[in-house]
Amino acid sequence: MKVDCHCHILPCLDDGAQTLEESVFLAGKLASWGYERVVCTSHCSFLYRNTPKTVTSACELLRKELLERGILLELVPSMEYRLIPETWVDVRKNRWLLPWEGNHILVELPIHDPTKIGDIVPSAEIRWLLAEGYQPVLAHPERYLYLTMEDYRLLKEAGAQFQRNLGTLEGMYGEAVSVRAEALQAEGMYDWLGSDLHSKKYADFFDKYVFE
Repeated sequence: MKVDCHCHILPCLDDGAQTLEESVFLAGKLASWGYERVVCTSHCSFLYRNTPKTVTSACELLRKELLERGILLELVPSMEYRLIPETWVDVRKNRWLLPWEGNHILVELPIHDPTKIGDIVPSAEIRWLLAEGYQPVLAHPERYLYLTMEDYRLLKEAGAQFQRNLGTLEGMYGEAVSVRAEALQAEGMYDWLGSDLHSKKYADFFDKYVFE
């Protein structure tokens, strides 16, 4: 079974699909590439304050639409949790954790500005998740260009698994990210591969540079 553990295809929840029709298009693309199951990881961040209720509702809406259109794709509701004070504190307090594959939780860091982490210590949150019975998975570590290889090793030692984005080695995010992805792959640090699918632009890139 092909599983995509990271995508933003649920309608109107974040910077991914903006309409139900766009969600159906992206889901159809995933099915055409051979995926049978996708984990819908809508952002839980400063801009997109999603909760389990908003995500599961959107997932059920899309699930019904795909069934009506004959698109065979299993949808799993989850979130991509950004480790920043504005949302992560509420997530911990309210237990807004939607695991996939049993106990996996996808977390991310700020892409460009590490100061937005505030007083949160990523490795400590990784250990907290493990202590609570979850397996933390760090989304697209190759995109955090402010991290050093030693930083990555510390996160792995804390217990994080790493998820590479589809398209990084093909240059989708620029040369610097490609080089970083190659270095992490050479060190054997990746555990998962996710599409991080957001839009038709992503789908067109995958069609041209990956799946053909």
